[in-house]
This record gives sequence, structure tokens and C-alpha cells, in this order.
Amino acid sequence: MINIKTEEEIEIMAEAGRRLAKVMSSLKGMVVVGLKTQEIDSEAKRLIKEMDCAPAFLGYTPGGAVAPYSATICASINDEVVHGIPSDYELENGDILKLDIGLVYKKYYSDMAITVAIGSISKNEQKLISVTREALEKAISAARSGNTLGDIGYAVESFVKKNGFSVAQDLTGHGIGKKLHEDPYVFNFGEPGDGEELKPGMVLALEPMVAVGKGRVRQRFDDTFVTADGSKSAHFEHTVAITEKGTIVLTAM
Repeated sequence: MINIKTEEEIEIMAEAGRRLAKVMSSLKGMVVVGLKTQEIDSEAKRLIKEMDCAPAFLGYTPGGAVAPYSATICASINDEVVHGIPSDYELENGDILKLDIGLVYKKYYSDMAITVAIGSISKNEQKLISVTREALEKAISAARSGNTLGDIGYAVESFVKKNGFSVAQDLTGHGIGKKLHEDPYVFNFGEPGDGEELKPGMVLALEPMVAVGKGRVRQRFDDTFVTADGSKSAHFEHTVAITEKGTIVLTAM
């Protein structure tokens, strides 16, 4: 069942999103060659607590996972699409880093992700990041009252395919509110007019995940999802609210 939020609930989620965006901006600014991903995680945990919030991912067990998540952020590198676990890995020139973060503020969740190039990357990899970021913008434009979930998926996949890339299969966006993952699933593919109609009060985490290769993914023993063909990937995500006055990006940086 899709939970429709009140204006008051959306305002709380907007404040959660503002706080999360500040955390993400700080983390993005600290990313350099040689930095350990667990250092980013430690700083994220500190900043979230400083914001009088709680980490959303730490101790959370998503569907299909074998164990609760052990970190504050997901730090996914290169062929890792999502759920990469921070470690003592030192970022190298040419890496593509996906940072995915969530927090809880006054019992409401917020979720966002960005992709960061480490040092110098190829032109095609730069295009991958740019296309994925723009695919999120296409999703946000399609996420308006009266449209459908299929409209969002079509906007993402058609744009990604046109640019020579593939959406990561079996990985989706989601509803969000008093739970990190709520109904509905928000697929990155679809047909115009198909699926659930979008209505004011829906709050969604939109998150295109895009691969250079064919888009098939596999789940590693540690629950990290990677591209099956080893190709590099990118990921961007915003939490958005659909309202009578239009769609609001709650996690805008």
C-alpha cells in the first residue's frame, strides 16, 4: 500500500532532506585520491549525529540481504552498483565512486546518492556520469501528479539507451517515509501510462543506476550488487515529494 503523506509530514521530510544534502555536500568535498572509504563513512556518521539525526542504513536489512548493513553509507566503486561496504580501500585515480546515504529525522527517512569521479577518468566514463545525472533529472520531470510510474521508468530508460548505456537490471527506486523502503517500487524502465498513477502526497526515492555494459547485475556474498560483465556504473538519487503545486526535490544540494 502506498502511504500518502500530509503537508506536515512532507515538511518534516523536507527538513530531513536539507540536513542530508548538507552531509552529502561535505562528504563530496573531502573525496580525494588516497582517501579510505571507511574514512568517508566515519565522517558521515559524525555529521549525521551532529545534525541530530540517525543513520538510516546502519543495522538495516534490505530485502534479499543476508545480514544487517554494517555501515552508515554505501561506497560503491567502479563495477559495484550499490550497497558497497566502506573499507580500508584507498581511492585510486580513475575510480568511479558512488556515495549513497540516508538518515532519519523525527522518525522520517531521507535518501540520496551521487557519483564522483576520482582524479582522471575516460571521456566515456565522464559521459556515463553525466547521462546518469541527467536521467535522474528526466525521472524528476516525469514524477508529477497525473503521470504514472511507467512514465518515470520510460523517461529514464529511453534516455539512457539513446546515449548508449543500460539501466542496471533488478534494482529500483522506492517509496519512502516512516520506513526507508515503502511501496511502490520505482523501476528505471517502463511504458508511458503504465503502472500506478502518481498523486499528491506520494514521496519517492528516484534513483537511476546505469552501466556501461549490458546492465545485468549479480549479488556478491557481502550483498554488494555489481555489474555481471564487470563494466563500470553510476548512480544518482533524490528523494522527491509530489504535491498539488508540483514536484519538490527534498534532497537538493
